[in-house]
Amino acid sequence: MDMTGAAYWLPIVWAVLAAMAIFIYIVLDGFDLGLGILFLAERDKTYRNVMVQTIAPVWDGNETWMIFGGAALYGVFPNAYATILPALYLPILIMLFALIMRGVAFEFRSRMHTQRMRDLWDVGFCGGSLVATVMQGVILGTLVSGIHVENNAFVGSGFDWLAPFPLFCGLAVACGYTLLGATWLVWRTENGLQDTMRKWSGILSIAMLVMIAGVSLWTPALHANYMQNWTDWPRILFVAPVPVAVIALAVVMFMALRRKVSRRIPFFCALGWFFLSFSGLGISIWPYIVPPGMTIWDASAPPSSQAFLLVGAAVLIPLILSYTAFAYHVFRGTVNEHSESYH
Repeated sequence: MDMTGAAYWLPIVWAVLAAMAIFIYIVLDGFDLGLGILFLAERDKTYRNVMVQTIAPVWDGNETWMIFGGAALYGVFPNAYATILPALYLPILIMLFALIMRGVAFEFRSRMHTQRMRDLWDVGFCGGSLVATVMQGVILGTLVSGIHVENNAFVGSGFDWLAPFPLFCGLAVACGYTLLGATWLVWRTENGLQDTMRKWSGILSIAMLVMIAGVSLWTPALHANYMQNWTDWPRILFVAPVPVAVIALAVVMFMALRRKVSRRIPFFCALGWFFLSFSGLGISIWPYIVPPGMTIWDASAPPSSQAFLLVGAAVLIPLILSYTAFAYHVFRGTVNEHSESYH
Protein backbone atom coordinates (compact mmCIF):
# COMPACT_ATOMS: atom_id res chain seq x y z
CA MET A 1 0.00 0.00 0.00
CA ASP A 2 1.27 3.45 -0.96
CA MET A 3 1.87 5.38 2.27
CA THR A 4 3.37 8.52 0.78
CA GLY A 5 1.98 11.84 -0.37
CA ALA A 6 -1.78 12.20 -0.82
CA ALA A 7 -2.40 8.50 -0.13
CA TYR A 8 -1.07 9.05 3.40
CA TRP A 9 -2.41 12.52 4.25
CA LEU A 10 -5.88 12.52 2.72
CA PRO A 11 -7.23 9.74 5.00
CA ILE A 12 -5.91 11.68 7.99
CA VAL A 13 -7.64 14.86 6.81
CA TRP A 14 -10.90 12.99 6.30
CA ALA A 15 -10.60 11.21 9.66
CA VAL A 16 -10.25 14.62 11.33
CA LEU A 17 -13.24 16.00 9.39
CA ALA A 18 -15.38 12.97 10.26
CA ALA A 19 -14.39 13.22 13.94
CA MET A 20 -15.20 16.94 13.87
CA ALA A 21 -18.64 16.25 12.37
CA ILE A 22 -19.39 13.62 15.01
CA PHE A 23 -18.34 15.90 17.86
CA ILE A 24 -20.35 18.84 16.50
CA TYR A 25 -23.33 16.51 16.29
CA ILE A 26 -22.78 15.50 19.94
CA VAL A 27 -22.60 19.16 20.95
CA LEU A 28 -25.67 20.25 19.00
CA ASP A 29 -27.99 17.24 19.21
CA GLY A 30 -26.82 15.91 22.57
CA PHE A 31 -28.54 18.55 24.66
CA ASP A 32 -31.89 18.33 22.87
CA LEU A 33 -31.87 14.53 23.07
CA GLY A 34 -31.06 14.92 26.76
CA LEU A 35 -33.88 17.42 27.13
CA GLY A 36 -36.21 14.82 25.63
CA ILE A 37 -35.03 12.21 28.14
CA LEU A 38 -35.79 14.66 30.96
CA PHE A 39 -39.19 15.51 29.53
CA LEU A 40 -41.36 13.17 31.58
CA ALA A 41 -39.38 13.93 34.76
CA GLU A 42 -40.99 17.38 34.66
CA ARG A 43 -44.66 16.93 35.51
CA ASP A 44 -45.67 20.57 35.15
CA LYS A 45 -47.21 20.84 31.68
CA THR A 46 -46.39 24.54 31.42
CA TYR A 47 -42.72 23.85 32.14
CA ARG A 48 -42.73 21.10 29.51
CA ASN A 49 -43.83 23.68 26.96
CA VAL A 50 -41.00 25.96 28.11
CA MET A 51 -38.52 23.08 27.66
CA VAL A 52 -39.71 22.58 24.09
CA GLN A 53 -39.44 26.31 23.40
CA THR A 54 -35.73 26.28 24.28
CA ILE A 55 -34.93 23.92 21.39
CA ALA A 56 -37.69 24.69 18.88
CA PRO A 57 -35.68 27.24 16.83
CA VAL A 58 -32.56 25.07 16.49
CA TRP A 59 -33.25 21.35 16.93
CA ASP A 60 -34.18 20.26 13.40
CA GLY A 61 -30.85 21.20 11.78
CA ASN A 62 -28.63 19.33 14.19
CA GLU A 63 -28.86 15.93 12.48
CA THR A 64 -27.13 17.45 9.42
CA TRP A 65 -23.80 16.65 11.02
CA MET A 66 -24.73 13.01 11.50
CA ILE A 67 -25.60 12.81 7.79
CA PHE A 68 -22.27 14.43 6.90
CA GLY A 69 -20.39 11.89 9.03
CA GLY A 70 -22.29 8.99 7.45
CA ALA A 71 -21.65 10.35 3.94
CA ALA A 72 -17.93 10.70 4.71
CA LEU A 73 -17.82 7.10 5.92
CA TYR A 74 -19.60 5.88 2.77
CA GLY A 75 -17.60 7.91 0.25
CA VAL A 76 -14.13 8.12 1.80
CA PHE A 77 -13.89 4.93 3.88
CA PRO A 78 -15.96 2.41 1.87
CA ASN A 79 -14.30 -0.65 3.39
CA ALA A 80 -15.16 0.59 6.87
CA TYR A 81 -18.73 1.35 5.78
CA ALA A 82 -19.12 -2.15 4.33
CA THR A 83 -17.81 -3.64 7.58
CA ILE A 84 -19.54 -1.48 10.17
CA LEU A 85 -23.02 -1.51 8.65
CA PRO A 86 -23.57 -5.32 8.73
CA ALA A 87 -22.27 -5.41 12.31
CA LEU A 88 -24.60 -2.63 13.45
CA TYR A 89 -27.70 -2.92 11.25
CA LEU A 90 -30.06 -3.39 14.18
CA PRO A 91 -28.86 -0.59 16.49
CA ILE A 92 -28.62 1.83 13.54
CA LEU A 93 -32.16 1.01 12.39
CA ILE A 94 -33.50 1.25 15.94
CA MET A 95 -31.76 4.62 16.35
CA LEU A 96 -33.20 5.95 13.08
CA PHE A 97 -36.74 4.81 13.91
CA ALA A 98 -36.40 6.40 17.36
CA LEU A 99 -35.23 9.69 15.84
CA ILE A 100 -38.18 9.63 13.44
CA MET A 101 -40.57 8.92 16.31
CA ARG A 102 -39.05 11.74 18.31
CA GLY A 103 -39.38 14.20 15.45
CA VAL A 104 -42.99 13.24 14.76
CA ALA A 105 -43.86 13.52 18.46
CA PHE A 106 -42.17 16.93 18.70
CA GLU A 107 -44.27 18.28 15.84
CA PHE A 108 -47.59 16.67 16.78
CA ARG A 109 -47.65 17.40 20.52
CA SER A 110 -48.23 21.11 19.93
CA ARG A 111 -51.12 20.38 17.56
CA MET A 112 -53.15 18.22 19.94
CA HIS A 113 -56.29 19.79 21.40
CA THR A 114 -56.67 17.36 24.31
CA GLN A 115 -54.21 16.88 27.17
CA ARG A 116 -54.53 13.12 26.88
CA MET A 117 -53.24 13.09 23.31
CA ARG A 118 -50.51 15.60 24.14
CA ASP A 119 -49.37 13.34 27.00
CA LEU A 120 -49.23 10.43 24.56
CA TRP A 121 -46.95 12.36 22.20
CA ASP A 122 -44.86 13.49 25.19
CA VAL A 123 -44.21 9.82 25.96
CA GLY A 124 -43.19 9.31 22.32
CA PHE A 125 -40.85 12.31 22.47
CA CYS A 126 -39.21 11.08 25.66
CA GLY A 127 -39.04 7.44 24.57
CA GLY A 128 -37.65 8.28 21.13
CA SER A 129 -34.97 10.50 22.69
CA LEU A 130 -33.94 7.82 25.18
CA VAL A 131 -33.83 4.94 22.69
CA ALA A 132 -31.91 6.97 20.07
CA THR A 133 -29.38 8.05 22.69
CA VAL A 134 -28.81 4.57 24.08
CA MET A 135 -28.35 3.18 20.55
CA GLN A 136 -25.74 5.83 19.78
CA GLY A 137 -23.81 4.74 22.84
CA VAL A 138 -24.18 1.08 21.89
CA ILE A 139 -22.84 1.80 18.39
CA LEU A 140 -19.85 3.62 19.87
CA GLY A 141 -19.21 0.87 22.40
CA THR A 142 -19.37 -1.84 19.74
CA LEU A 143 -16.83 -0.01 17.58
CA VAL A 144 -14.44 0.52 20.48
CA SER A 145 -14.73 -3.06 21.71
CA GLY A 146 -13.91 -4.30 18.20
CA ILE A 147 -15.66 -5.78 15.17
CA HIS A 148 -14.73 -9.24 13.91
CA VAL A 149 -13.13 -8.78 10.48
CA GLU A 150 -11.38 -11.17 8.09
CA ASN A 151 -10.06 -10.04 4.69
CA ASN A 152 -11.74 -6.65 5.17
CA ALA A 153 -15.17 -8.28 5.62
CA PHE A 154 -17.39 -8.62 8.68
CA VAL A 155 -17.51 -12.20 9.97
CA GLY A 156 -19.19 -11.72 13.35
CA SER A 157 -22.80 -11.91 14.47
CA GLY A 158 -25.44 -9.24 13.99
CA PHE A 159 -25.99 -9.37 17.76
CA ASP A 160 -22.38 -8.76 18.86
CA TRP A 161 -23.53 -5.34 20.10
CA LEU A 162 -25.52 -7.07 22.86
CA ALA A 163 -22.46 -7.22 25.10
CA PRO A 164 -21.64 -5.63 28.47
CA PHE A 165 -19.30 -2.89 27.24
CA PRO A 166 -21.54 -1.55 24.42
CA LEU A 167 -24.57 -1.59 26.72
CA PHE A 168 -22.59 0.24 29.42
CA CYS A 169 -21.57 2.83 26.81
CA GLY A 170 -25.25 3.19 25.89
CA LEU A 171 -26.04 3.98 29.52
CA ALA A 172 -23.06 6.35 29.74
CA VAL A 173 -24.09 8.33 26.65
CA ALA A 174 -27.67 8.54 27.93
CA CYS A 175 -26.37 9.92 31.22
CA GLY A 176 -24.13 12.41 29.43
CA TYR A 177 -26.80 13.66 27.03
CA THR A 178 -29.25 14.06 29.90
CA LEU A 179 -26.66 16.15 31.73
CA LEU A 180 -26.24 18.31 28.62
CA GLY A 181 -30.02 18.73 28.49
CA ALA A 182 -30.24 19.70 32.17
CA THR A 183 -27.40 22.21 31.96
CA TRP A 184 -28.86 23.65 28.74
CA LEU A 185 -32.09 24.31 30.64
CA VAL A 186 -30.14 25.90 33.50
CA TRP A 187 -28.75 28.29 30.89
CA ARG A 188 -31.92 28.95 28.93
CA THR A 189 -34.72 28.99 31.53
CA GLU A 190 -35.68 30.88 34.68
CA ASN A 191 -37.43 30.52 38.05
CA GLY A 192 -38.70 27.12 39.20
CA LEU A 193 -37.70 25.13 36.14
CA GLN A 194 -34.15 26.44 36.32
CA ASP A 195 -33.91 25.50 40.01
CA THR A 196 -35.15 21.98 39.25
CA MET A 197 -32.60 21.58 36.48
CA ARG A 198 -29.80 22.74 38.75
CA LYS A 199 -30.67 19.84 41.08
CA TRP A 200 -30.78 17.40 38.17
CA SER A 201 -27.46 18.75 36.90
CA GLY A 202 -25.78 18.03 40.24
CA ILE A 203 -27.09 14.46 40.37
CA LEU A 204 -26.24 13.78 36.72
CA SER A 205 -22.76 15.28 37.10
CA ILE A 206 -21.92 12.71 39.77
CA ALA A 207 -23.32 9.94 37.57
CA MET A 208 -21.34 11.25 34.59
CA LEU A 209 -18.08 11.16 36.55
CA VAL A 210 -18.79 7.56 37.54
CA MET A 211 -19.46 6.68 33.88
CA ILE A 212 -16.26 8.38 32.70
CA ALA A 213 -14.25 6.48 35.30
CA GLY A 214 -15.92 3.19 34.34
CA VAL A 215 -15.29 3.57 30.61
CA SER A 216 -11.71 4.78 31.24
CA LEU A 217 -10.89 1.70 33.33
CA TRP A 218 -12.69 -0.72 31.00
CA THR A 219 -11.35 0.52 27.63
CA PRO A 220 -7.64 -0.41 28.09
CA ALA A 221 -8.69 -3.93 29.08
CA LEU A 222 -10.45 -4.51 25.74
CA HIS A 223 -7.32 -4.69 23.56
CA ALA A 224 -3.61 -4.64 24.37
CA ASN A 225 -2.90 -1.84 21.88
CA TYR A 226 -5.31 0.47 23.74
CA MET A 227 -3.16 0.34 26.85
CA GLN A 228 -0.09 0.77 24.67
CA ASN A 229 -1.60 3.86 23.07
CA TRP A 230 -2.17 5.32 26.54
CA THR A 231 1.33 4.69 27.85
CA ASP A 232 3.66 5.01 24.84
CA TRP A 233 5.67 8.15 24.26
CA PRO A 234 4.66 10.75 23.10
CA ARG A 235 0.93 9.85 23.35
CA ILE A 236 1.15 9.80 27.13
CA LEU A 237 1.66 13.58 26.93
CA PHE A 238 -1.89 13.85 25.60
CA VAL A 239 -3.39 11.23 27.91
CA ALA A 240 -1.92 12.34 31.25
CA PRO A 241 -3.66 15.75 31.47
CA VAL A 242 -7.12 14.26 30.77
CA PRO A 243 -8.00 13.04 34.30
CA VAL A 244 -6.68 16.29 35.78
CA ALA A 245 -8.85 18.29 33.39
CA VAL A 246 -11.89 16.13 34.21
CA ILE A 247 -11.45 16.82 37.93
CA ALA A 248 -10.87 20.54 37.33
CA LEU A 249 -14.09 20.76 35.31
CA ALA A 250 -15.91 18.90 38.08
CA VAL A 251 -14.80 21.48 40.64
CA VAL A 252 -15.95 24.33 38.37
CA MET A 253 -19.25 22.55 37.64
CA PHE A 254 -20.21 22.01 41.27
CA MET A 255 -19.14 25.51 42.30
CA ALA A 256 -21.21 27.04 39.49
CA LEU A 257 -24.26 24.96 40.39
CA ARG A 258 -24.02 25.71 44.11
CA ARG A 259 -23.18 29.40 43.93
CA LYS A 260 -25.32 30.14 40.85
CA VAL A 261 -22.56 32.38 39.52
CA SER A 262 -23.39 31.81 35.86
CA ARG A 263 -26.13 30.22 33.80
CA ARG A 264 -23.85 28.93 31.07
CA ILE A 265 -20.80 27.59 32.95
CA PRO A 266 -22.40 24.19 33.81
CA PHE A 267 -23.29 23.60 30.15
CA PHE A 268 -19.75 24.30 28.96
CA CYS A 269 -18.30 22.14 31.73
CA ALA A 270 -20.48 19.26 30.51
CA LEU A 271 -19.27 19.90 26.95
CA GLY A 272 -15.71 19.84 28.29
CA TRP A 273 -16.27 16.37 29.73
CA PHE A 274 -17.58 15.19 26.38
CA PHE A 275 -14.58 16.68 24.56
CA LEU A 276 -12.13 15.00 26.94
CA SER A 277 -13.94 11.67 26.70
CA PHE A 278 -14.12 11.90 22.91
CA SER A 279 -10.42 12.78 22.73
CA GLY A 280 -9.52 9.88 25.03
CA LEU A 281 -11.39 7.40 22.86
CA GLY A 282 -9.71 8.85 19.77
CA ILE A 283 -6.28 8.40 21.32
CA SER A 284 -7.20 4.82 22.28
CA ILE A 285 -8.25 3.61 18.84
CA TRP A 286 -6.01 5.69 16.54
CA PRO A 287 -5.24 4.92 13.71
CA TYR A 288 -7.95 2.23 13.50
CA ILE A 289 -11.34 3.12 12.07
CA VAL A 290 -12.62 -0.42 12.70
CA PRO A 291 -10.72 -1.73 15.73
CA PRO A 292 -8.75 -3.80 16.22
CA GLY A 293 -7.50 -4.44 12.66
CA MET A 294 -8.64 -1.94 10.00
CA THR A 295 -6.78 1.37 9.84
CA ILE A 296 -7.97 4.53 8.10
CA TRP A 297 -5.58 3.72 5.24
CA ASP A 298 -6.90 0.16 4.87
CA ALA A 299 -10.46 1.49 4.67
CA SER A 300 -9.93 4.51 2.44
CA ALA A 301 -11.00 5.11 -1.16
CA PRO A 302 -8.46 6.00 -3.89
CA PRO A 303 -6.77 9.39 -3.34
CA SER A 304 -8.44 10.85 -6.45
CA SER A 305 -11.89 10.09 -4.98
CA GLN A 306 -10.93 11.57 -1.62
CA ALA A 307 -9.59 14.73 -3.25
CA PHE A 308 -12.78 15.13 -5.31
CA LEU A 309 -14.97 14.75 -2.23
CA LEU A 310 -12.76 17.13 -0.29
CA VAL A 311 -13.62 19.90 -2.77
CA GLY A 312 -17.32 19.29 -2.06
CA ALA A 313 -16.68 19.28 1.69
CA ALA A 314 -14.84 22.60 1.40
CA VAL A 315 -18.06 24.10 0.02
CA LEU A 316 -20.58 22.28 2.23
CA ILE A 317 -18.94 22.60 5.65
CA PRO A 318 -18.88 26.45 5.67
CA LEU A 319 -22.51 26.49 4.51
CA ILE A 320 -23.62 24.10 7.27
CA LEU A 321 -21.61 26.02 9.86
CA SER A 322 -23.15 29.30 8.65
CA TYR A 323 -26.79 28.32 8.94
CA THR A 324 -26.14 26.52 12.23
CA ALA A 325 -24.47 29.62 13.67
CA PHE A 326 -27.27 31.81 12.31
CA ALA A 327 -29.96 29.72 14.04
CA TYR A 328 -28.19 29.98 17.40
CA HIS A 329 -27.48 33.68 16.88
CA VAL A 330 -31.17 34.39 16.28
CA PHE A 331 -32.19 32.46 19.39
CA ARG A 332 -30.57 34.18 22.37
CA GLY A 333 -31.62 34.85 25.93
CA THR A 334 -33.87 32.80 28.18
CA VAL A 335 -37.34 31.31 27.89
CA ASN A 336 -40.11 31.27 30.48
CA GLU A 337 -43.81 30.47 30.61
CA HIS A 338 -44.63 33.95 29.29
CA SER A 339 -42.29 33.83 26.28
CA GLU A 340 -43.60 34.04 22.74
CA SER A 341 -43.91 30.61 21.11
CA TYR A 342 -41.29 29.60 18.54
CA HIS A 343 -43.18 26.47 17.57
